[in-house]
Amino acid sequence: MVANNHIEVWERCLQIIKSNVPDAVFQKWFVPVKPVSLEGSTLTIEVPSDAHMVKLEEEPLIDIMAKTLKRVIGDSVRLVYTIRFPKTTISYNHQTNFQATNKSIPIPLNPRDKDVINPFVIPGIQKLKINPNLNPKYSFDNFVEGTCNRLARTAGLQVAENPGHNPFCPLFIYGGSGLGKTHLSQAIGLKVNQLHPDKIVLYVSANAFQTQYMNAASGNKIIDFMHFYEQIDVLIIDDVQEFVSKPGTQSAFFHIFNHLQQAGNQIILTSDVPPGNLQGMENRLVQRFRWGLSAELLPPNYETRVKILKAKSANEGIVLSDEVVDYLATKITGSVRELEGTVLTLLAHSTFNREDITLELAKKVTKQIVNIDSSELSLERIRTAVCDYFKITPELIVSKTRKREIVQARQITMYLVRNLTKASLASIGSQMGGKDHATVLHACSTVSDLIDTDRNIRKYVSDLERQLKPGK
Repeated sequence: MVANNHIEVWERCLQIIKSNVPDAVFQKWFVPVKPVSLEGSTLTIEVPSDAHMVKLEEEPLIDIMAKTLKRVIGDSVRLVYTIRFPKTTISYNHQTNFQATNKSIPIPLNPRDKDVINPFVIPGIQKLKINPNLNPKYSFDNFVEGTCNRLARTAGLQVAENPGHNPFCPLFIYGGSGLGKTHLSQAIGLKVNQLHPDKIVLYVSANAFQTQYMNAASGNKIIDFMHFYEQIDVLIIDDVQEFVSKPGTQSAFFHIFNHLQQAGNQIILTSDVPPGNLQGMENRLVQRFRWGLSAELLPPNYETRVKILKAKSANEGIVLSDEVVDYLATKITGSVRELEGTVLTLLAHSTFNREDITLELAKKVTKQIVNIDSSELSLERIRTAVCDYFKITPELIVSKTRKREIVQARQITMYLVRNLTKASLASIGSQMGGKDHATVLHACSTVSDLIDTDRNIRKYVSDLERQLKPGK
């Protein structure tokens, strides 16, 4: 039976917890907790600090809490923390899925210690004066805004204006290859340097972080390694999916993440998949990745592709006719990287061969770069073809709408990608609005069944297959 009074509920929880943890742990971490209210199956408790809350949600304490609350309150239990100072709210359910809201500014740590190991220079004790590893060309001025990236770009600007003291910590940017994750994350760092020159900003790839960790571990310098990263005001980790199935690196980053979060510093992460699709990543890290904002970068639509082509050609000092721009924007639908690479290739042909950039040259170059006639297809190309066929936008097809015609187009896209490419179910789902592999499998099965029973679906799929693979 579920208890009605929050004090009674918490006392019953404490009795169970006390018998399952050492007395020192019980006195330090559970006795200071105060019950606040009980509404239905939602229990609100008050803890002394952010650090106290973070400790309670670490294993094994979080497992003990979850099992105890489930036993006392029921399977639908939900736990809400309130922090005495500063004011913060964290929501929790028995699946250990936390989400931070009303995020506050934690009390800052002691003044920064400048004598730390800097893994970017020759090993040894160095002053913390580091190269942020930022490329000046990756600025906001060079990042073309469109519906495909507006949310992430807007959030990035807010982060740059007030790093660490905003609702987007961490800012988790995800999307397919070549869509601008590195550009946007570095643009934030450059903007922080411009607006807050006193801040220590560092961009590092997940692969480089992993290498540094391994070197530190082999040289018995883990403490120095950790201490270095704990001094960073704005830490940008690119391609965080590289941490998957690397428990040592994940553990080190977990503690660095906690330290930076509690210190009110800013964390920016990029990945090719959303947090929930990081198979092989510790659950406690995935939870923290979800604390802030997860913003997806989608392939640019036609209008944005036109803007990118014009901006890139202007930066390179060349003029593309409207006819050439239209052709390129129509044919190159995969990524920003392909668009920019095509402009550079056209420039090289024009310069070295002294050719004018004509439509014929554009067709020749485009065929070489995106290999339009190749049997190799990409998810982006298939998705664009489906969107054009059904006259809907790429943004709509990956949205959460349940309108019948959109769901149908979405399922057909997943079916075609599954049958015409080598993409995995997880990869397809991540690029189709963050769907899980079971959803993709269901979509493919549904379309397969409808092909046998619905002449319209059979025609749609047949038309699209002929368009995507003329020889099929």
